[in-house]
Amino acid sequence: MLEQRIQQHFIDSADLKYQAAQVLSQPIAAAVHAILACVTSGGKVLACGNGPSAAEAQQFAAFCVAGFERDRPELAAMALTADSTLLTASSSGPDMSSQQFARQVRALGQAGDVLLALSVSGNDANLLAATEAAHERDMTVIVLSGRTGGRLAAVLRETDVLINVPHDRAARVREVHALVLHCISDGVDAQLLGDQEIS
Repeated sequence: MLEQRIQQHFIDSADLKYQAAQVLSQPIAAAVHAILACVTSGGKVLACGNGPSAAEAQQFAAFCVAGFERDRPELAAMALTADSTLLTASSSGPDMSSQQFARQVRALGQAGDVLLALSVSGNDANLLAATEAAHERDMTVIVLSGRTGGRLAAVLRETDVLINVPHDRAARVREVHALVLHCISDGVDAQLLGDQEIS
């Protein structure tokens, strides 16, 4: 019984990834181009998310700086979720938790930079505020979301990128988000270093 349940997780995950491949390939390619335009012109990627998505934001920043699967020069990126002192510095005021990422975007973001926001629901108040701050700074926003894309999908501009995993279960959405981040990292490397056989 337990083994069947475990196998069903693998089957469900594989099915969703197979279905999403065609739907998401175009927005993933658009995200690659946005990040390339940013980092090759001296800009940086600011990544953020909540809970498990915060860990994914940190991992993506690490891929940019430390490399993905190939050795290459460092790309400027940082996770806004990594500094616990900064994240909790203003927690005493009302609505400050919804501004934790927006404050960092306003302090660090510049025109031409990219904000990468990860959210299963697309309704996180702090990510909505960060997106607004990024737009004030004339930054491109890339959103990885699930379900319907939530309120984040509604506030994006034409120049932004929405990569929405059309599934309700958070675990399945996060599994696809991890693959999407791998695809973006590989795509950036392929554009910078040339194609390499995928093995």
